[in-house]
Amino acid sequence: MMEMVQIDAGQTELIEQAAVVLARTFPWNDEWNTVHGAREEVHEILREGVVFAAVGNGQVLGLVGGLITYHGKTWELHPLAVRAGSRRSGVGRALVARLEEAARVAGAVTVMVGADDEDGRTNLSQIDDVYPLLPGLLADIVSLDPTNPHPVDFYRKCGYQVVGLMPDANGPRKPDILMAKRL
Repeated sequence: MMEMVQIDAGQTELIEQAAVVLARTFPWNDEWNTVHGAREEVHEILREGVVFAAVGNGQVLGLVGGLITYHGKTWELHPLAVRAGSRRSGVGRALVARLEEAARVAGAVTVMVGADDEDGRTNLSQIDDVYPLLPGLLADIVSLDPTNPHPVDFYRKCGYQVVGLMPDANGPRKPDILMAKRL
């Protein structure tokens, strides 16, 4: 059985487990690819917002953070990480739903998320200059490999829509895909 737990700064064991999940989920992220860096990220999110963990059998299966922005009217979903063995089992969707409910109760109207394409998993990575193709290109973003889909597919299934794009945010052909959902 899985339960959703809101983590607070004093729950060191949950924070430690969440940090391990975060570091293993994002090994390419220079800031979070160590448990120390991931732990610091969890603490930073707690200072600026909330963190929820999906816990099963005493283990953190995944976590989601919510940063409160725009005077509380919009929350940023940051980050979402699910333990490798728990992916594609509903943990991610449950975490997103829990964050959305907390945002709604707090008076937020929108949740937004940035879905970076740092590893060439969408068709955007194939285009040298996306600027002349905007805004029409936004509706046509697709994952290149259905066996390793980009997170944009997951967030669309959760009801998020592409609302913008920051071309080259992470280097040439490495955009940040901006998505949002009205609550």
